[in-house]
Amino acid sequence: MTALTVPMRPHLTRWVLRLHRPALYAWTALVLLTAVLLILLRGPFADAAAEGWRQYNRCAFSDPCAYDQSAILRYKDWYNYGTLTMCVLPFLVAAWAGGALVGRELESGTARLAWAQSSSPVRWLTVRLAVPAAVVTAGAALLAWLHHLVWTAGRGRIDTAAPWYDLFTFHTNGPTIVALTLVGLAAGALAGLLLRRALPALSVALLLTGAICVSTQALLPHLWPALGRTRPGFFSSPSGSWQVSGGRTGGRYHVAYHPYAHYWPLQLTATALLLAVTALLTLGCYLVLRRLTGKAARG
Repeated sequence: MTALTVPMRPHLTRWVLRLHRPALYAWTALVLLTAVLLILLRGPFADAAAEGWRQYNRCAFSDPCAYDQSAILRYKDWYNYGTLTMCVLPFLVAAWAGGALVGRELESGTARLAWAQSSSPVRWLTVRLAVPAAVVTAGAALLAWLHHLVWTAGRGRIDTAAPWYDLFTFHTNGPTIVALTLVGLAAGALAGLLLRRALPALSVALLLTGAICVSTQALLPHLWPALGRTRPGFFSSPSGSWQVSGGRTGGRYHVAYHPYAHYWPLQLTATALLLAVTALLTLGCYLVLRRLTGKAARG
């Protein structure tokens, strides 16, 4: 009597990790190197720069003054390098998702082979979105936490520390960088499903991610009610606040601004908005996949 063998469902998670192992290694290396840089900025680099500024502020400018300018410049330069590296993460993920994760598999026929081996298209796409989402969320969240520690360590101690509302600092200082990275993943997957060719999908993914980033920045000042002041004559917003508008109306001058107390409301509101966009892009992925597999079945 011959025993019946039941075909095993393919381990898609393991397959995705093996297939995209170089990308996983590259992402891990990038996260670890950036984390090491942020730890150095949080500790010895920040302490040395703060001491340099203390020396500078004690100087009597009529006399020769010695202060550690190299420590100040080193902190500023490496802070900018680390911050810009984190800002590039959504674009790197979008390019990889559009070009390699989805676009190349559809272009080469690997996806259809997987669909023919007891793996439904929906499960195929779900694994290709869920596994990278978990990886990029863990990495981006770690870097966002470390970056916030870096910025906190420099606030009030380093005169050239970026303000909280600085474009790059704001997004890398909290959960919005995580949400932007997930936007890049979903945008890349959608571009790959729509175009089904690696290079065009990569380009469109970058453009779509860039458009969402620019739109988010344009909407950011309006995501939480700003405070306002009106007085005769010109004046500026309070120190440490983000002035979003100002002008003269009827002989009086008015400014609208966000104080530092609005930092977390703006962060969380922007994150919620970006997660909603991610959900819409993900829904679009499944709708395009259904249309694609329906055409394949009819063909």
